[in-house]
Formats: sequence, C-alpha cells, structure tokens
Amino acid sequence: MQKQQIQYYKDELNDEFEGKEITPIKIDGKYKYVHNNIFWKLTSFLLYRIIATPIAYLYMKFKFRLKIINKDVLKGLKGKGYFMYVNHTQDIGDAFNPTIVNFPRKVQVVVHPNNVSIPFWGNIIKFLGPLPIPGDIESSRNFMDAIQTYIDKKNVITIYPEAHVWNYYTKIRTFKSHSFKYPIKAEAPVVVMTITYNKTKREIPQIVAYIDGPFYADKNLSIKDQKEDLRNKAFNCMSERAKNNNIEYIKYIKAGE
Repeated sequence: MQKQQIQYYKDELNDEFEGKEITPIKIDGKYKYVHNNIFWKLTSFLLYRIIATPIAYLYMKFKFRLKIINKDVLKGLKGKGYFMYVNHTQDIGDAFNPTIVNFPRKVQVVVHPNNVSIPFWGNIIKFLGPLPIPGDIESSRNFMDAIQTYIDKKNVITIYPEAHVWNYYTKIRTFKSHSFKYPIKAEAPVVVMTITYNKTKREIPQIVAYIDGPFYADKNLSIKDQKEDLRNKAFNCMSERAKNNNIEYIKYIKAGE
C-alpha cells in the first residue's frame, strides 16, 4: 500500500529537489566528447555493456516492474540515429530507462555538468556516454559535432527537457524549445518516452513507459518555428500519455495555494 508524500514547490521551471550540492566543472573547449582511443573504447564497452546495462535491467525490473508500451515505434527507426525526449521523474531510474528501452542501441544522455563533476564517480560516468551541456563557444562547437557523430553512428541522444528531477511527478512540466534545435540541425527524428506510474500492491508504484513518434521538423517553417513546432508535438503527446498515471506517490503542491 503506497503512502502519499507531499512536496511543495514555487517555480515549475527551476525548482530542484535532488538536494545534491555539487560544484560543477566548467565544460570548456578541452572537454572531450568523443573518444577514439582504443583503451577508452574498451573500458567504455566493459562498463556500459557488461556492468551498467545488466544493473540497469535488474534495477528497473525488480524495483519498478518496468513495462514498455508501443516499443514498435523504435523498430521503424532501424538504421537511423534519433533523439528521445523523456519526462524527468527519477534520479537513478532516469539514467537507466533509456538504456533498457533502446537496447541494443548505445545511448548518449545530455546532462548537467554536475553529473561529471562528482568526485571519483564523475570519471566513471564519463565512460558511459554523457554529453554535459557546454560552457563556452568552443565547447558548444564540440558538443554539436559530438551529437552529429553519435547520430551518424545510429545511436540515441536522450534529452530531459524539464531539466530538473521531480521524483514520481505525474504531469508534464512546461519546458522550453531550446533543445529541439539539436534534431533540427542533425536532421534526425524525435521520439518521446513518457514515464507514468501505476498503482500496485507494493510500496513502490510500477513504471509504465509509453513510446511515441517519430516526429520530424517542418522544413516549411523558420528554424525558430520549427523548434516551437517540435516542442509542442512532444509536449502535447507526453501530456496526453501522462493522463494514464493512476497514482500520486508524491503530491506536488504550489506554495501558497
């Protein structure tokens, strides 16, 4: 039987509830997004495929009883790299979900620099394919080059457009269109994965992930309008799927209401 918790918030766009205080490193032109060194590749393969992937599968299987709906969408993208946009409702789970859902494809996740700044663990995480948000013009060029490289390799670029983790949140928080410039520039399709929660007899609700798409940029529009159009398609689709939540494990209430 689930016991509902209460969480108060002030700003839907910017409130963060992870509680981790990390001083992020600056992602500058020296940060390497793509590694061609054979030893790096071997270590990355061992950590990603032999260690992280089985752990991710067991974690999602036994803690959340992960169920995937409409996965056939991804079969239609065989031979293409694509972008996957996901609502951000788990800390550890959101690092694992894309790997399981997109298996056997390799997944790169766009992350805050905090994720590669954690003492010791940050260096381990680097081998798993994160793409930390760039901090200057030179690193921005490297970031975009890396995205194109991974798309050309038919990998998956995962983006959490809500930016901040709200654990177990059952609606889709508003998000900006900025990150949709990446699939437009890469000329790659967009799919969305909406994480929802089902009531169970256990303490922890079940995660049901819905896959939808693909969505493509409308080349008849300006770049600005293409971003807004893609953003709206993703947001509206995810908002509709979010109606399938049937439990609020944590209830979020706006302060003062």
